[in-house]
Amino acid sequence: MLPNNEYRAILQVSSLNFELRSEYEQDAIIETYESFLNSVGTSLQILVRTREIDMDKYLEELADRLDGETVPIYRTQLQNYDEFIRSLITDNKILTRHFYIVLPYKVHGKIDFDLVSEQLKIQMDIIIKGMSRLGMHAERLDSLEVLDLFYSFYSPTQAKLQPLTEQALQIIHTALIEKGADHAKRTKKAQ
Repeated sequence: MLPNNEYRAILQVSSLNFELRSEYEQDAIIETYESFLNSVGTSLQILVRTREIDMDKYLEELADRLDGETVPIYRTQLQNYDEFIRSLITDNKILTRHFYIVLPYKVHGKIDFDLVSEQLKIQMDIIIKGMSRLGMHAERLDSLEVLDLFYSFYSPTQAKLQPLTEQALQIIHTALIEKGADHAKRTKKAQ
């Protein structure tokens, strides 16, 4: 819920490796995507979130496996792999990309949360089916996932050093629900 009676739903969408497709498949994907965009009755915001992957935990797990390995050939392979990964992350940043579609909905007149929810659900179903035709999976983010996305987006360094715990997300979520309920009461009184 945003000011001015505006609402948003956020879908996380899987990726598609376009470059590995044949030219014929690429053309078909482009046509399907174009058709999908033309069939959507509202504007969409497409968000691509690129993050550097923290490899420290992975390297710790790899070191633990190496320490526990007793078979010499496997130990040598793990050492070589560990060296390869360390040189890879020294020379390059390891990135991951996440793709999101933000669906807007604006209420004109009296606010009916059930209607808003239903309209957003209809729009999400259209998007999910369109993504499915492209061979992609789309899934709505719940409130806690949206909070985590915003936290990592607006405070990337802090999110890396101190990720939000499930408990912290629950506390923030509860506070936002209470604030939203207060806003809804004030809006009803104003109408």
